[in-house]
Amino acid sequence: MADRHLVISKEELRAAVNALGARISADYAGTDLVLIGVLNGAFIFLADLARAITIPHQIDFIRVASYGQSNSSSGTIRIGKDIELDIRDKHVLLVEDIVDTGTTLAWLIERFKDRQAASVKICALIDKKERRKTEVPLDYLGFVRDGFLVGYGLDFAEQYRSLPEIYSLSFP
Repeated sequence: MADRHLVISKEELRAAVNALGARISADYAGTDLVLIGVLNGAFIFLADLARAITIPHQIDFIRVASYGQSNSSSGTIRIGKDIELDIRDKHVLLVEDIVDTGTTLAWLIERFKDRQAASVKICALIDKKERRKTEVPLDYLGFVRDGFLVGYGLDFAEQYRSLPEIYSLSFP
């Protein structure tokens, strides 16, 4: 069993999400905004962020995976669920829980540009730079943290997602 240590509290999460929502609302006022959550990890962050955004917007989800039942990336991107909304000429904001290697987000940016989105930007709750392989622009960012993180949607082998705060796991 892994030991866990608090990294980001509920209060810190709430403040960061509200600040991101205010910035996004100001930046995208008067546009056709589509939030696309990257499942499964981003669903809790996206729900809170969508409520913090005060302008009209649409929501969709995509499921891609580069992790299996392991604590490291497999390096292979698999798509499990594609978006259903037409994003042509709309401003896409990809909402991700954590940016690790950057490979998946770089792939998604190109995929949505090919679908003729007006713009594609990234909103990430956590930037984990220690493992970056592909640089991606993080337009809206909550936190920079290292370590193996779980909670608030982040998981390890589909466990810990429902924790209301973010913890670092250490393995004996």
